Amino acid sequence: MAIDATLPYDDGNIFARILRGELPAKTVYEDEHALAFHDINPQAPTHILVIPKGAYVSWDDFSARASDAEIAGFVRAVGKIARDLGLVEPGYRLLANVGPDSGQEVPHLHVHLFGGHGLGPMLVR
Repeated sequence: MAIDATLPYDDGNIFARILRGELPAKTVYEDEHALAFHDINPQAPTHILVIPKGAYVSWDDFSARASDAEIAGFVRAVGKIARDLGLVEPGYRLLANVGPDSGQEVPHLHVHLFGGHGLGPMLVR
């Protein structure tokens, strides 16, 4: 079910529960602004989810309400994770779904980091 990214934050969502330690995750990175972990249903050999630690529904919500430190910390974390996992060369893909037309399923901003083989075209019609 796709999520309306304009709705208020739901602190019962799966990522909020992971952040609170109520659900396990196979963590690959954590700092004061971000948590990264393996996707439970990977779509590529490497499929990591990176989430901010703040309560943000979507990229739009995050870019409008997060502090400069949160934004910088989150973006830097994504880059560090890609470098640490050896994905910069030959390349990787970032994907952040926003709202129902994109298929966003969890109402907490998350970036998918895909890599490990050729990923093909950006969109398939």
